[in-house]
Amino acid sequence: TLCVYSFSKYFGATGWRNAVIALHEFNLFDKLIAKLPKEKREILHRRYSTLTLEPEKLKFIDRMVADSRQVALNHTAGLSLPQQMQMGLFAAFALLDKENKYKQKMQEIIRRRLHALWENTGFTLTEDPLRVGYYTEIDMLVWAKKFYGDDFVEYLKRTYSPLNVVFRLAKETSLVLLNGGGFDGPEWSVRASLANLDEKDYATIGQGIKRILDEYAKEFFKSRN
Repeated sequence: TLCVYSFSKYFGATGWRNAVIALHEFNLFDKLIAKLPKEKREILHRRYSTLTLEPEKLKFIDRMVADSRQVALNHTAGLSLPQQMQMGLFAAFALLDKENKYKQKMQEIIRRRLHALWENTGFTLTEDPLRVGYYTEIDMLVWAKKFYGDDFVEYLKRTYSPLNVVFRLAKETSLVLLNGGGFDGPEWSVRASLANLDEKDYATIGQGIKRILDEYAKEFFKSRN
């Protein structure tokens, strides 16, 4: 088991990239690397040969540190002093919060933001006790089919790019989303982080997506008359 804990996500400091990875000293990853075919082990040997005279003995977690930048820059890998200080402050704060009040408050805020976004698209978000809600993706083709049917879906795919909505939203509202396709999501989806905007901004995003797609729908029906 590989344990990954993100300080920057938990504390809403997403640009800082502060996280901790914990791995048992005797782990499956090292065993799997040792069992790789000879040609793959030779590739790994060449990759990490600048770090040690015995690259085959390099631990998986040390390989991860090297790969976090470039292997040749391994001596500069890891966290800067400001990042380490920030992680220390975050950890101290979390340890002092015995009743998890911060966690509960953040969950409440994210839940409100999530509903503000989705309710303004015209969808009702069903409750899911396992939903984290830190990120959300809206598949615009699902939206298009629900409100305007399959013909409009085909019109959208034929006439526009998935990025059209993202660029228009940024230009008209100054709120930037990412295309979900870059995160292995549906090609016509948009991805929003619920960590770093005010609740009213998520309402604006939902309204903006709906308004833009409604305008495309008007163009579609006008072209059919």
